[in-house]
Amino acid sequence: VQLQASGGGLVQTGGSLRLSCAASGRTFSTYNIGWFRQAPGKEREFVAVINWSGDSRDYADSVKGRFTISRDNAKNTVYLQMDSLKPEDTAVYYCAADVPLTGLQRRPRSYDYWGQGTLVTVSS
Repeated sequence: VQLQASGGGLVQTGGSLRLSCAASGRTFSTYNIGWFRQAPGKEREFVAVINWSGDSRDYADSVKGRFTISRDNAKNTVYLQMDSLKPEDTAVYYCAADVPLTGLQRRPRSYDYWGQGTLVTVSS
């Protein structure tokens, strides 16, 4: 499966953005999809993940209550709605696909396929 993240941009503190992760391939609906982010000089960190059917989700504590992950398997797309954005949310955001053998994963190394990333900048 090939993934392409989009929707990043510049937004003020408290604003919103919606990221999209579009996938090619007929097997998209069989993968769990995660969002990760990487700020300059920092390691890639987990943001959110949704299971293959869309009925189970997990969020990092830092985004819980502000970000919402969803998917539309008919459109081969996963979304990350980001509200109440903070300057510390500034990073390159990546989506990734994981074969759902062991539940929802937070570790980047568990993911098999990665998109190219989209930059989110939150100004103070």
